[in-house]
Amino acid sequence: MLNQLIDIVIYILLAIGVFFNILAGIGLLRFPDVYTRLHAGTKCTTFGSIFLCGSVILYGLRMWILGNVDGSIWVIHTGIALVAILLTNPTGAHALARAAHRSGVKPVGAVIDELENKPTKKSANKMEAKK
Repeated sequence: MLNQLIDIVIYILLAIGVFFNILAGIGLLRFPDVYTRLHAGTKCTTFGSIFLCGSVILYGLRMWILGNVDGSIWVIHTGIALVAILLTNPTGAHALARAAHRSGVKPVGAVIDELENKPTKKSANKMEAKK
């Protein structure tokens, strides 16, 4: 009975994870500019990866409880991979968005661009050198 309940929870986590990853793919195809595509590509895949890794961790814990030592290795490796995803996905998206903005890519339909007139480090250093 408990194994069946754990299986159901694993399948639900897998379905949620796949759903969010499919949403990310649709967002990459449908959104108009680099910023909204980055948003879809990172938010949805990060959230989907949390659920997919959660299902693998739950499956590994079930294996480990039933006596298979390989389950503990699955849990540890998946936990490390999840931490790496949670750290690198938002950081990479931020770096890409910043590079796109600095290269002159404007958001589609933006009314206000608060970063447009903000001085960069290079321009601030040039201003200080002129003084």
